[in-house]
Amino acid sequence: MQAVFDGHNDVLLRLWETRNKGEDPIKEFIEGTDQGHIDLPRARKGGLAGGLCAIYIPNPATGETIFDEPDSNGHYDTPLAAPIDRTYSFDIASEFIDIAYKLERAGGWKICRTGQDIDNALIDGDFAAVLHMEGCEALDKDLKALELFYQAGLRSLGPVWSRHNIFGHGVPFSYPMSPDTAPGLTDAGRELIKACNSLSILIDLSHITEKGFWDAAKLSNQPLICSHSNAHALTPVARNLTDKQLDAIAESNGLVGLNYVTTMLRADGQVNTATPFSDMVRHIDYLVGKVGIDGVALGSDYDGGPIPDGIKDAAGTQNLVQALREAGYGEDDLAKICRDNWLRVLRSAWHEKH
Repeated sequence: MQAVFDGHNDVLLRLWETRNKGEDPIKEFIEGTDQGHIDLPRARKGGLAGGLCAIYIPNPATGETIFDEPDSNGHYDTPLAAPIDRTYSFDIASEFIDIAYKLERAGGWKICRTGQDIDNALIDGDFAAVLHMEGCEALDKDLKALELFYQAGLRSLGPVWSRHNIFGHGVPFSYPMSPDTAPGLTDAGRELIKACNSLSILIDLSHITEKGFWDAAKLSNQPLICSHSNAHALTPVARNLTDKQLDAIAESNGLVGLNYVTTMLRADGQVNTATPFSDMVRHIDYLVGKVGIDGVALGSDYDGGPIPDGIKDAAGTQNLVQALREAGYGEDDLAKICRDNWLRVLRSAWHEKH
């Protein structure tokens, strides 16, 4: 079995929703559930050893994303989610972090701040959780709260989700569409990139517009990272990466993590969980061809969207590994894709010795 360190999941969102229903999210994660994709028993069964766990602020019901139905050509153009209030966002982000620390105290996982922390968790058999902020609505434009979140364990962030905020502009969930949909970083967003460089917080460029990607590339002293994005040439949704972006990621010794959500894998961009492993292998092959074997990893988006039936949940993680093995990837390359490439870029972004 190849242990997997995964680049993106939304398990904290699911656990937050569990608590809002009056149920126990800590028990749900540690003892297991039939809900969503990740809990500790299913992670262990599937060799999912850890990952970047998102602090994602859902829109209030009045501003939630309503996904557009495909037209007769299979095309859809889902409007961006509405911007959200900072105070609301800060409160929910704090609740996510509260759940994360309660999980650690209960023995459900280890919150990791360094590469050595991840190494130790993998050796000890603990789920290695790195706190990631997906969309920075919880931060003020002067970044006074960034140090607070950093001290709470935040080691990775994406300036935007697929909605606009004070730091930049997100891309919609639309097909077919270029990622060049809106302006890039704002002045506050540029200051956020500089602050992440200074604090050694990994910058994730998934969900941002193409202009925002290039704005960040000019400012960042880190490898370029897109934790859960695929190849636009194969699946032309706005969330996927153009060849030019992939070339820049390769030049920076950066990384792309394969997103398992079917709309980002299929040539037709549709929600269809009968998506075969061949679509996932096709994207891995293409990304390896563009970025190189050292720049491709996994970024499942577990608990964030519909994934192929062949995986189903974290317990099925090794099914993808086996599909890659059958496609000709050897164990050394699989180790890179499954975990080593993530450990390399995290250490680089955190300015640690390799």
